[in-house]
Amino acid sequence: MQTLNILYLVGALLIFSSIMASTLSARLGIPLLLLFLAIGMLAGEQGILGIEFSQYGAANFIGQAALACILLDGGLRTSFKSFRVGLKPAVTLATWGVFATVVILGVFVTWLLDVDWRIGLLMAAIVGSTDAAAVFSLLRNGGVKLNDRVQATLELESGANDPFAILLVTGLITLNVDPAGQTVLGFLSLLLQQLGFGLVFGLLSGYLLSKLLPKVNLAEGMYAILILSAGLSVFAATNLAGGSGFLAVYLAGIIIGNNRVRSTEHVMRVMDSFAWLSQAILFVVLGLLVTPSNIIDVWPYSVAIAAFMILVARPLAVYSGVKPFGFKNREIGFISWVGLRGAVPITLAILPIMASVEDAFLLFDIAFGVVILSLVLQGMTIPMMADLFKVRIPVKNEPKEEMEIWVSDNASITLYEFEVKAGAFANGRHPKAISSRINPDEIKMFALVRGQQLVGVDANTQLKVGDSVWYGLRGKHASKIAQIFSNTTLNRKEIDDFYGDWLLSPSAKLGELPFFTGKMQSEYPPREVEEVESNSSEANLIANQQQTFDSTADSTTEHQGEPVNMWQQTVAEYIATHLETKPVSGDTVAINEEWVLVVKELDQYGNLRTIGLKTI
Repeated sequence: MQTLNILYLVGALLIFSSIMASTLSARLGIPLLLLFLAIGMLAGEQGILGIEFSQYGAANFIGQAALACILLDGGLRTSFKSFRVGLKPAVTLATWGVFATVVILGVFVTWLLDVDWRIGLLMAAIVGSTDAAAVFSLLRNGGVKLNDRVQATLELESGANDPFAILLVTGLITLNVDPAGQTVLGFLSLLLQQLGFGLVFGLLSGYLLSKLLPKVNLAEGMYAILILSAGLSVFAATNLAGGSGFLAVYLAGIIIGNNRVRSTEHVMRVMDSFAWLSQAILFVVLGLLVTPSNIIDVWPYSVAIAAFMILVARPLAVYSGVKPFGFKNREIGFISWVGLRGAVPITLAILPIMASVEDAFLLFDIAFGVVILSLVLQGMTIPMMADLFKVRIPVKNEPKEEMEIWVSDNASITLYEFEVKAGAFANGRHPKAISSRINPDEIKMFALVRGQQLVGVDANTQLKVGDSVWYGLRGKHASKIAQIFSNTTLNRKEIDDFYGDWLLSPSAKLGELPFFTGKMQSEYPPREVEEVESNSSEANLIANQQQTFDSTADSTTEHQGEPVNMWQQTVAEYIATHLETKPVSGDTVAINEEWVLVVKELDQYGNLRTIGLKTI
């Protein structure tokens, strides 16, 4: 009993220390996952506590379960909107990208370590895929707003590439252990089986669970346990059937998360805690498993492999994979850089040890060093590289908090919290009279909080800096209200610098804009000028006419068999002609050496709503 209590105490203290260390993560700019690893290493056999832990089977068991939980949570938070711009390139990176990285890196590793090519390819396959836990954690909690194309591609790739990476590792392990028993046809057959069963099990189970949830009446906390147990069941059943459990559980999460009902709201709240707990346990256990002196011994190899992977193998694989989809070079550069390695490579490195592959411990130690370097070099530089590659977009004014209250199984009311900032328009105004542009029937004040206390509102109440106001809103007015409560001067300058001082309607013709009217006069008679609004006139920024990107792109390159003069094109037509992929906020299209169009807003279907115009 005493031994059991010691295990409880040590385990709880390690997790507690890891969570407390998260408070340092944001301050120091250190990825949280790296701190979890450090806690485990400090507690390990060469650390402060001196815990000897060499149970690779137990670590593999914990790793598989934790990764399944993390992927389930990642799927629950992946919107179908991500598929519009990120599905095809993400699938390409999850297959061809992983394969190309493994081949290129494998050749280098074989030369560097002077080992058999099978060992070299196995080492490359272990570290060849991006890690879902690392990508979800650092992109969603890193305080950097990326354009949707880059964000969606990275997240979908990290969630979808595990099956192919695991398949490569298991195939190469077999190739090392039993070279005669592995054939190309057998490998391709196994690949199709893994992907096919993973797709079928994931989509089917996700659909069934999304239909089951509204029909089950449980206590709030039970829904998440139900989904977690169901997700792990899907994971295990798919693996037993010969499919990819990781792909299945990720797809199931996507289907459930995009069919929002009362019960899924409870699931989202609790699953976030499960995912963080899984990450903490997984990285602490992996930290315990490693021997720091062994990592130091092979450190030069880890540095060389990480450098070649980050600077050569990954960029070549990404460029060849996503360039056909119209990605700009700067977007390709950033996606290449954020090829984060995390728990998956370390977990995969355990498999050769369990299979008694030659040099397996060497591969494990090198893989661990590569992961540390990736988290430090790539994880800590995401904000800087986002600025360098120009894929960061300004953070829009958003509510401080929002809470969805379900009044039935299929209907909900969303409450939004807004905090009065210094210099905000709301300062000194009555909380019920902050905007005359919103129909009073669409905004209702719910509560005013001042100094952590609920304050009664009368006719003389005026908002002060630091006050928090909760509103119930009907319609999409949250960003407008947030702008009223924010320091509009500072925020407006950042937005104006990025999108420009003028906002255009998609239906405005280039040649009829005041800046370019002279361009058409020699060939075309002047027409009535389409209105161009400055950012100071918010009410008329968005035109009523909406045009879809795809239909525009098909109709703008020629007109009755002749090339269309660019000055006759609408803004939407010009962007469609010169943008090789579906538009996202932040996309830029140059008009000439002086002016550039910047996509600012799109509707829920991906149609252009507002385009900025600025000088270069």
